[in-house]
Amino acid sequence: GFSLHSEIVAPYLLKYGTDEQKANYLPRMARGEIIGAIAMSEPGVGSDLQSVKTNAVKDGEGCYTVNGAKTFITNGQNANLIIVACRTVAADGANAAETKGAKGMSLLALETEGAQGFRRGRMLDKIGLKSQDTSELFFDDVRVPAANLLGGGEGQGFFQLMQELPQERLMVALGGIGAMERAL
Repeated sequence: GFSLHSEIVAPYLLKYGTDEQKANYLPRMARGEIIGAIAMSEPGVGSDLQSVKTNAVKDGEGCYTVNGAKTFITNGQNANLIIVACRTVAADGANAAETKGAKGMSLLALETEGAQGFRRGRMLDKIGLKSQDTSELFFDDVRVPAANLLGGGEGQGFFQLMQELPQERLMVALGGIGAMERAL
């Protein structure tokens, strides 16, 4: 999933990442030292982003604890930097009502190496693109530093996704058109 790595994940970091996140991730992505993925789709929810159930509870120690599952994740088996779409909830649950629908969605950058509670599920069978891995991912009390929140503030994830998804869909459509022209 090279195009996902460079044309989808990198722009999220470029547009919404802090200066520190850009300096940390983008050079390593460009050098091929880390592989990027984005985790949006969930079992039983599919691509309905307003129904995402994966949550990230912020603690008093400057970390989020992430719990949930994702499916149909391109680069899921190989990625070591995953942008995770999740609901950010205060430890005391005070903002739970504010996390419904499009509200409360945030994007967290998770580095998988050494991430306790993170695991990769099975690689999913597909009709085509056999060389591109598509996987399940599981998050069981995975700790992510609050500094890994994209955009610098909670609740901006749905807006960020809506800004980027049209470009992502256009890339898929253009690839399909190119494949059809080649076939013809």
